Formats: sequence, structure tokens, C-alpha cells
Amino acid sequence: SVATGHPLPAASAREFGPAFPFSDPQAALSAKYFIEGSRLDDGEEGTMEGAAAAYRKALVIDPDLVPAIVNLANIHYARNELAEAQALYERAIALESDVFESHFNLGNIFHDLGCYTEAQECYREALRINPTYADAHFYLAVSLEKSGLSQEARLHWRAYQELAPNGEWVHLAQEFSD
Repeated sequence: SVATGHPLPAASAREFGPAFPFSDPQAALSAKYFIEGSRLDDGEEGTMEGAAAAYRKALVIDPDLVPAIVNLANIHYARNELAEAQALYERAIALESDVFESHFNLGNIFHDLGCYTEAQECYREALRINPTYADAHFYLAVSLEKSGLSQEARLHWRAYQELAPNGEWVHLAQEFSD
């Protein structure tokens, strides 16, 4: 059995781009909490709640702060709180449809739930935005195989091998692409 997907790493202050730092006090406060959350968001159980609390504070001030929504969703996903994570990823997509991480991570949730058609849609959208992300090709291939679409999966097994020649699942991809 293949390991389930892992959410992409947390966004950081760089996600704010050239608008950082802010002249608007509300935006500055929201960013302050977001950065605090990012600093704590190291994937360790002991700091997870502090990071989640900081992201929630940022979202109270700016409910549409997509990087905070995605990072909070990642924390819920890591805790196996799939309904909460799914709702947050869907909210992030509704606010900014071109955030690759939201589509990929939502695909992982659908994959974990055995909803392979929905997972495939998410992975395809993630690949439309970022065609060189090897893991999206890998999980799309896995979900296609699980749907009995081996022929279509072959293309993505090969793409994974090309993009991640030393990847964690390259041997599995080689086996399935032959």
C-alpha cells in the first residue's frame, strides 16, 4: 500500500511578496500573527497548536488571508481532521483558484477518503498550475490505477520518474510504467 499524501510545507512571509511589510495596521497585525504561526509551524506536535492559534488570530483580522487558510488546513490534515482541512482548502480555492497547494492537498484528502475521481480532478488542476510537481504526477497515477485507468496512469508514472529520478517512489513508478 502506498503512503497517503502529505500536505505541502507551510507558506511563509515570502508568500506576501512585495507588499510586505504593510502600511495598513490591520494587514500588518494579520501578517504579524501569520509570521508567528509560520515560525511555529515546523511539523512538530508540540508547536502545532501554537501555530494553529496564530493562524486563527491572523484569520480573525483578515478572513481572506489564503496562506493562513492553507497552513491551518495543513495542520488539520496532519491531525487527520479531514473535514476541517477539506473545508479550509475549498475556502482557499474559492478565494484564490490558482494556489497550487490547495488543489494538491485537497486531492490528497479525496485520495485518503477513497474518492479517486475527485482526487484526480484536484491533481489535474494542481498540475495545470504547476506541471513539474513530481508528487502530483505520482498521486494522480496512483488514483488512476485505483480507478482501473492504468493506460492513462502510465503517462504520469513516467512524468514522476523524469521529474524525480531519485524520488521516494521511483521504483514503484518504474514497475507500473513498464
